[in-house]
Amino acid sequence: MIERFTAGVLAKKAGVNGETIRYYERRHLLPAPQRNGAGYRMYSALDLKRLHFITRAKQHGFSLNEIRELLNLKVSPRSSCEDIRSRAIDKIRLIDAKIHELKKIKKALSMLSEACTGPLPVDDCPLIKAFDED
Repeated sequence: MIERFTAGVLAKKAGVNGETIRYYERRHLLPAPQRNGAGYRMYSALDLKRLHFITRAKQHGFSLNEIRELLNLKVSPRSSCEDIRSRAIDKIRLIDAKIHELKKIKKALSMLSEACTGPLPVDDCPLIKAFDED
């Protein structure tokens, strides 16, 4: 017999909030669950495995839409490892671009904060002036 458990047990086993499970169902990342005689949503070990996949993919920076693509590729007989690899390379490029942008922001903010010295009135603060510029 296949082990089944409720949403609360699934959430605990996966380390997520119960609302997260419902959200993933609405986003079609998790399939609609079976219901028992009392109407409770019941999940299987496969649902738990899928939830772990989603969680790990999120931890590696993938968005829910990207995760849906990965899950679709995972079950498609036409997909290959190269299809998955290309998604990972795209994600790496996006991460590199974000890192580059964050470094620029950090440099600009560092320069502005270094210019904020002494007991200047707020109206004369270089950081505030920079943000107020048109």
